[in-house]
Amino acid sequence: MNRQRHTSSLRKTLSVAAVALFAGSSVLPSHAQTEVAPAPSVTQAGPASVADLAEGLLDAVVNISTSQNVKGTEGPDSVPAPQAPEGSPFQDFFDEFFKDRQGEGGGQRQVQSLGSGFIIDAAQGIVVTNNHVIADADEIEVNFADGSKLKAELVGTDSKTDIAVLKVDPSLKKLKQVNFGDSDKMRIGDWVMAIGNPFGLGGSVTVGIVSARNRDIDAGPYDDFIQTDAAINRGNSGGPLFNMYGEVVGINTAIISPSGGSIGIGFSIPSELAVGVVDQLREFGETRRGWLGVRIQPVTEEIAESLGLKLAQGALVSGIIKGGPVDNGSIEVGDVIIKFDGKDIRQSRELPLAVAESPVGKEVDVLVIRKGEEKTVKVTLGRLEEGEKLAASEDAAEEDGGPVATASVLGMTIGELTDEARSKFGIQQDVSGVVITEVAPDSIAAERGVIAGDVITEIAQESVSVPKDVVDRISALKEQGRKNALLMLASKTGELRFVTIRMD
Repeated sequence: MNRQRHTSSLRKTLSVAAVALFAGSSVLPSHAQTEVAPAPSVTQAGPASVADLAEGLLDAVVNISTSQNVKGTEGPDSVPAPQAPEGSPFQDFFDEFFKDRQGEGGGQRQVQSLGSGFIIDAAQGIVVTNNHVIADADEIEVNFADGSKLKAELVGTDSKTDIAVLKVDPSLKKLKQVNFGDSDKMRIGDWVMAIGNPFGLGGSVTVGIVSARNRDIDAGPYDDFIQTDAAINRGNSGGPLFNMYGEVVGINTAIISPSGGSIGIGFSIPSELAVGVVDQLREFGETRRGWLGVRIQPVTEEIAESLGLKLAQGALVSGIIKGGPVDNGSIEVGDVIIKFDGKDIRQSRELPLAVAESPVGKEVDVLVIRKGEEKTVKVTLGRLEEGEKLAASEDAAEEDGGPVATASVLGMTIGELTDEARSKFGIQQDVSGVVITEVAPDSIAAERGVIAGDVITEIAQESVSVPKDVVDRISALKEQGRKNALLMLASKTGELRFVTIRMD
């Protein structure tokens, strides 16, 4: 019994001492002070300070503020005012509340947002940030560490990598720039520093390490994020992630958090990917990516076995885009692409990134496995931005260019609301729009509770009546850089509800 008491006391003493060393303080909890031995004369040194490094970079990091004028009834939070029972005293409250939120008579209201950015060319006034920070903005303002502000114009955006380039007038203010570093040299465990505007608190510095690399978080077609435990919160989006040489190795863009605050899992666009996008946006105002013209899917263990492959790797060609670069038979459906222009393709998601980083018009060697044998074919790349129009046309329209009777969008099969469809799903005559005839079980639409027989009446508050309207509206939203589509759905009995579906 005495031995147990002594052990418990010793553990308590060591635990409190450890807290004191970690906190760098000699002050201990009052109830434990009598149990602690005198503090050592030499204190343990913490990690080296990053104060000098941060001081030299703060002036090149900016806050981005935007404003957007929208109609009072516009936005994902705009829903019809609820109707209380007739004569209810709550109806006046509902009417007043929703009138205040949506504006008098559907008038204009201003929506503001905050983000971060950084200057990469002081002479030209070039600022880099995230596309989602400035998407749909009517006005963009760059706020500097000394409190000054400059209006910014939009140079170009890329929704696929979530990058935007802005320009301010360098003659109005002396600017300081930072340079891109090589993200490929970053190793797991390397120290990094983030500077940004979390929750509107400008000039905030946080430090952490590279937690992982090559992360795919289903944010876009070119996911290849650096993961870091440096604190990144709302408002940090678009800000730089620095290495310990003061070079930008990433653009902070996303976090995983159940609460909305940092839990030590943040993601940055690697500089290796960002540099090429920024250069193209500066030169052309848009991206010009290579395009192979194939539809692909992952090679699973089952597929590998069925094809007689030794390893489940590469990208399986599941379709050829008509009119695309390989519509000449050079690549066939069923081919497995294992190498592109000298780069090994281990996972299917690596192929789109490798192709997109290649120049338009370049002739490349593509190594495929066809019927169990390796074969190298030469392909001249097209341009992705033009190829997407061909792919969308192939998906949405008949070959003769006639009206679209059915289409597949966002995991849903849609069709015209004919008398036959009304009878099949029991849809009332006063319901109008585009009927959903099928929902993929593993789609976002299914997760949102969308079912066959629901009717799409509006998309982003614009009415739709035929499948082509839906296809065109979704395409327009994607071109605007939107990541989500707001659908108004009617049940078979006419009850309305809003559903937001991510457009990946």
